[in-house]
Amino acid sequence: MPRFNRLLITGAAGNLGTVLRTGLAPLATTIRLTDRADMGEANANEEIAPCELGDFDAVMKVVEGCDAVVHFGAAPVERPWAEVLESSIKGGYNVYEAARRHGIKRIVYASSIHAVGYVRREEGADTRTGHRPDSLYGVSKCFVEDLAIMYFHKFGIESACLRINSCFSEPSDRRHLATWLSFDDLVQLVERCLVVERIGHTVVYGISDNREVFFSNESAAHLGFCPKDSAEDHRARVEAKTEPGDPFDPAIEYVGGVFCTYGHPDDEG
Repeated sequence: MPRFNRLLITGAAGNLGTVLRTGLAPLATTIRLTDRADMGEANANEEIAPCELGDFDAVMKVVEGCDAVVHFGAAPVERPWAEVLESSIKGGYNVYEAARRHGIKRIVYASSIHAVGYVRREEGADTRTGHRPDSLYGVSKCFVEDLAIMYFHKFGIESACLRINSCFSEPSDRRHLATWLSFDDLVQLVERCLVVERIGHTVVYGISDNREVFFSNESAAHLGFCPKDSAEDHRARVEAKTEPGDPFDPAIEYVGGVFCTYGHPDDEG
C-alpha cells in the first residue's frame, strides 16, 4: 500500500533521479517529477513538471500538494559559481521554503561526500564530522545541510542529508572500492528515510557494505539502513585494470578524490 499520496522527486532527469523514479514508485499513489532537462513521457503513476530550481514561484508551484520531497536537483558536479549559486544554493533554499509554506514536514536531501572532501582517508569521518568542502559543489552541499538544520529546529521540517559517495552501477576505480553505493542500496536508503517514524535532522553516508570504508554510520542506525551490496564483489576486476596511485596525491590522500585537485571553476583554462 502506498505511504504517500504525492511524492516529489527533484532532479528526476539525472542519473540518480532516474533510478529513484522507478525505485520509489511503489511508495506513492503519484510521483511528481521535476527537472530542467527532458524527463521523457510520464508513466501511469507519474506527473511531469519541468522547473528551474532557482525560480521561487516555479518551485512553489511544483511543491504544492506533495507530502514529502526527495531533493536530488542541483548542479551535478563542480560547475561555475553562477550555476552553483542558482541551481544548488538558491534552489536548495527555494525547496525548503516552499516546503515550509506548503506544510511539508520531511525532505530527503542528496548531499555529498564532497561536503567533507578534505577529510584524510586515514582520519575517517562519522555523521557528526564538521564540514570540510573540497569544491564549490561541496560548499553548496554544506549550505543546504545547514539550511536543513535551521528548518528542523525553527520550523519542524525533518531532513535526512545523504552524503552520497560514488553511486554507479558498479565501481570502476580503487577509490570506489571504499566509496561505492549501488543503485539498489541508494533506493533502500531513500526509502528508509521516507518511511521511518522519526528522522529528526540526520546525516548519513550513502555507501554500500564495502570492506574498505572511510565513514561510519553508527549514529544513523535509527534509519534501519542495511546495505546489501559490496564493492568487494568487484575487487578483482577493478584491481586488475587499475594500478595503485601515489598516497600523497591529493586525489588519494583525501576522501573527496579528484575534486581536491580542481582549481576554481571560473578561472580561465
